[in-house]
Amino acid sequence: MAETTLRQAPERFSVAGHSMGGRVALEIYRLAPQRVARIALLNTGYQGLAPDNGKEEANGRYALLDVARQQGMKEMARKWVVPMVHPDRLNDTALVDEVIEMFSRKTPEIFAAQIRALLGRADRSAVLDQIHCPALLLSGREDTWSPPSRHAEMAARIPGSRLEVIPDCGHMSPLERPAEVAEALRGWLALPS
Repeated sequence: MAETTLRQAPERFSVAGHSMGGRVALEIYRLAPQRVARIALLNTGYQGLAPDNGKEEANGRYALLDVARQQGMKEMARKWVVPMVHPDRLNDTALVDEVIEMFSRKTPEIFAAQIRALLGRADRSAVLDQIHCPALLLSGREDTWSPPSRHAEMAARIPGSRLEVIPDCGHMSPLERPAEVAEALRGWLALPS
C-alpha cells in the first residue's frame, strides 16, 4: 500500500501519522526518504515486538478481537477506549462516543488485519537515525500506550526534531485535544523543508 501511495504522490510531500499511521509514515520514509519534505509522528512507536515475542501484547489484542467477533465492534471499542483516553475524559460522552463510532464503522476482519500488522511490525530504529527533514514528535502527556518517553527517544535520534507533549491528553490526541494538535502541526508545517 505504501508503495502505491508513493507512486501517486507529488515529487516531495509532507507525511504525518497518528498511532499505526505513524508506523506507515516511517515506512514511507524508509522507502523514499528523498521525497519526504517533513514527517510528523503522533502517539506512535518505532520498535518491533517486545523481546519476549510480545506474548502479553498479543494476548491483549486477541482478547479484544474475541470481543469484537462475539459481541461486536462497539462493545470492543467500549473496552479499548478506557486506557486510551485521558482518565478525566472518560465521562466526556461526545469524545468517547466519537471513538466508539469510529471503531463501529470497521469489521472484526479489518481489526484482525490491523492486529496482524501491529504484531508483525518491524523495528524502525534505523529509519529514525536517517531522518534529515523537519520532524515533529507528539504525544499526550498521559498516553500510556505511546508515552512521551518513547517520543523523547525518537526525538533524540532525529537531529533538529521538535517534541510536543500535550497536557491532560491520552493516546487519542487528535480527538482529545484537537486545537493543541492543530497548533503543533501548523508550527511543523511552517518549518522550512
